[in-house]
Amino acid sequence: MTTFGYLCSLILMCILVSSNAQLQQNFYAKSCPKAEKIILEYVHKHIPNAPSLAAALIRMHFHDCFVRGCDASVLLNFTSSSGSQTEKVGIPNLTLRGFSFIDDIKKIIEAECPGVVSCADIISLVARDSIVVIGGPFWNVPTGRRDGTISIASETLSDIPSPFSNFSTLQNDFAKKGLDLKDLVLLSGAHTIGVSLCTSFSNRLYNFTGTFGTQDPSLDSEYAANLKAKKCKSINDNTTIVEMDPGSFKTFDLSYYKLLLKRRGLFQSDAALTTSTTTKTYINQLVAGSLKEFYIEFAQSMEKMGRIEVKTGSTGEIRKNCAIVNS
Repeated sequence: MTTFGYLCSLILMCILVSSNAQLQQNFYAKSCPKAEKIILEYVHKHIPNAPSLAAALIRMHFHDCFVRGCDASVLLNFTSSSGSQTEKVGIPNLTLRGFSFIDDIKKIIEAECPGVVSCADIISLVARDSIVVIGGPFWNVPTGRRDGTISIASETLSDIPSPFSNFSTLQNDFAKKGLDLKDLVLLSGAHTIGVSLCTSFSNRLYNFTGTFGTQDPSLDSEYAANLKAKKCKSINDNTTIVEMDPGSFKTFDLSYYKLLLKRRGLFQSDAALTTSTTTKTYINQLVAGSLKEFYIEFAQSMEKMGRIEVKTGSTGEIRKNCAIVNS
């Protein structure tokens, strides 16, 4: 190999190493060695008493990563100095829960290691640990994320995939974040423990074409009738909570995918997964496979999502209070 060729290979190898070294397992091993243990113990103590919070926390992680990357911008409150409403009040985030859970953990971590552990890493670790505690899959969470300083409400509408999206919109939303169709199918699998207000899908029951009384033909008619009779009795219902995986919503399993194949996905975006040959093939493979195989693949997509546009090194900051940018 020529000297030039050797240098080119060396430079390429350095680039690859540096890009993979942005986040690392046990990033806080020296700077705050008890951090991950503190988070895990807190989750173990509280999630069994409020297991539905696990779904809320993984949803928070998802919504955080899709807007400006996994930087805890979703946690910031509006301040007069910022001059703009934050992601918290963006329409897709109005039903997010778990902010006080994150704040409580942050206080404990700050008492142990002031100014060391980012809120972005806390969200990522809490999401994983909560799912494991309710019996779901484990995935690696390399750490070293730093917190963002910008949060804009309007970006939630443009960046967070909507429950009303069709397949091409979902494909584009995920591709913008470096996620492929397999990731789309796998990450949607978290809906197995999800719940929703009627407002996210009642148009499919009452007003699908814009004319009152029209129903989404892709939704199983028996399921639709059941929803209208027992859950969302009016198009104006904005308080009733509906399970996304009825009968199995407390268990992280393959039932969600089986319902999709029966045309019983709750959201338009769920139903959209069966309108593409590629994604429907993935769904059939998951249903035919084992729960263990699903967990392994889900874990890979979650780790991939956790790396979206992360801020590392000197970018961003380590917030002292997750809701407020450092002064």
